[in-house]
This record gives sequence, structure tokens and C-alpha cells, in this order.
Amino acid sequence: MAERAHIVWDWNGTLLHDIDAVIEATNAAFAELGMPALTRERYRELYCVPVPRFYERLMGRLPTDEEWQLMDGAFHKHYRRRAHGAGLAEGAAELLAARQAAGHTQSLCSLAPHEALLPLVRTHGIERHFVRIDGCVGPSGGAKAEQMARHLAALAEVEAARTVVIGDAVDDALAAAHVGAAAVLYTGGSHSRASLETAGVPVADTLADAVGMADRAVRTV
Repeated sequence: MAERAHIVWDWNGTLLHDIDAVIEATNAAFAELGMPALTRERYRELYCVPVPRFYERLMGRLPTDEEWQLMDGAFHKHYRRRAHGAGLAEGAAELLAARQAAGHTQSLCSLAPHEALLPLVRTHGIERHFVRIDGCVGPSGGAKAEQMARHLAALAEVEAARTVVIGDAVDDALAAAHVGAAAVLYTGGSHSRASLETAGVPVADTLADAVGMADRAVRTV
């Protein structure tokens, strides 16, 4: 059997097609805070992780700790109202099921709050396809690198050299590099293609293409 990657999937903007919910929640939060609304194009051009840096791009300065708490709280309040209306990305359920049926492993590592992530994954009926699911525990808004390290450390049978992170943000590529894994970035989420291409890793327009690129990355190691 040809070697296949262990895939670590991102959730928001990758498996979950929630970009419309994110934009709506962002603009609802901005209205509450007296900030101007963003178009989808402008959001995808400016968005970055850690999220306070995104606000810095908008405000011309980093938010204070108090401002960040208000911004983060407002966003999550509005996002929770919309998240359950978001569906999976095209072909995601079929890809996950087929990969598991073929005996290939996959896991989920997200910066979404863990207590909110699990019920949402279960709502879509895909929990069984993952050997592990990790959301963010503790303060939100940070980068994924340390969480990715903990995620892989908990997967005793998975080697970083055969692991590929599939996500929609440059931060996913940085997290992969932090643990010695490869990455493929997907254009269906929070970043524009131009932004993703700055990461220097393969960029895919569909999840099916991303999976193919992931397996090729492992076979060429």
C-alpha cells in the first residue's frame, strides 16, 4: 500500500464552511464597538493569527487588553448565534469517511473553544472519523503552534514526518513547521490565495486537491 499522510485538519474555514458566519459576526461585533464593517474581500486580505494582529491592521495599533477582551467577547457572542447555520465544506464529509474507510488516520486541531467545538462537530456527524479532536482551552486569540505540539504529542502512533496539516490560514503552516510536519493551505476560508501563498507551502482550491497534495508530500519525504 502506498504511504498516506496522517492529516491534521483545521475546523473553521476548512472543514466547516463558516466564512459567511464569520464575516457577519465580525461586522455585528464591529457595529457594537463603533468600528466600520468589512467586505469579505477586505477581511480575507487583512485577517491573520494571532487575532490581535488582525485588529492592529484595522486600528493602526494593537488593542489594549481591555479592548481585546471586549472585541473577542463580542465576536464569539455573535458567532455562536450563526455557527449552527454553517455547513461543512463541499465534499468534506465524503472525504473524511472515505479516508477512514481506507484505514488512513486523521485528527482535528482547532483554535475554536474546545467546549464549543465538540458539540458542533457532533452535530455534523463526523466525530467518528477522527482519532483525536482538540480545541482551544484557555484564553483565545493566540497562534496554533503550541497547541499543535500538544496535539501531536498526544498521538503516540503518529510521526510528524508523515503528518500534513490542512488549514485555511498561514498560521496553520507555521504550526505545522513548528512540529516538523508539512502543510497544505485551502483557499475556501479566512485568507485570500495571495495571503496563503506567502507561506511557501502548496495551496489548494478544493479539499479533495488538498488531500491529494498531502499524500504526495508524504510520499516525497
